[in-house]
Amino acid sequence: MHDEVAPTVPTPTPPRRILVAGTSGSGKTTLAGRVSAALGVPHTELDSLHHGPGWTPRPEFEADVRALADGDAWVTEWQYRQVRSLLLSRAELLVWLDLPVRVVMRQVVRRTVSRRLRRTVLWNGNVEPPLRTVFTDQDHILRWAWRTRNKFRGLDRLLAVEAPHLTVVRLHSRREVDRWVTGLPDGAAVGPRPQR
Repeated sequence: MHDEVAPTVPTPTPPRRILVAGTSGSGKTTLAGRVSAALGVPHTELDSLHHGPGWTPRPEFEADVRALADGDAWVTEWQYRQVRSLLLSRAELLVWLDLPVRVVMRQVVRRTVSRRLRRTVLWNGNVEPPLRTVFTDQDHILRWAWRTRNKFRGLDRLLAVEAPHLTVVRLHSRREVDRWVTGLPDGAAVGPRPQR
């Protein structure tokens, strides 16, 4: 069973190994950065370990994630199937961004367009492809976000089986996210119990 977390009661010891889960565009990286700043725990963006030049997967990815997971304190995003179990086995807290699909899609569209228009340099020199490729690339981030919008259905049941040691905080709105992050300096893992 996951630990029951009361909405306003801080845990005695803030967690030091934290995962942020959610679909593409839900705000995982932004939240991970906020948690990192609030708790003084280093944030490693998992995409930066995965994407090499030209969007090719880095051969060192799994080894780098293993080294990260072996550390005493970290915040990262819970993604990439081949390393999820490894991260789960070491994490103390998982924050689940379970936002409405309309919110997530609005965010991912806004982010993608902004990155493309500004030619934002992402990991290892990569930039978002031209917007027209949404019509030709089946794995374009906008199509990927829509196709995988429901991939975390049943996550609470999965975690109960695969990671019963884990504290899970499930957040359903930006307001809940802000309220939870605001409570972090006084004690982490403050939030509603995951719904079953």
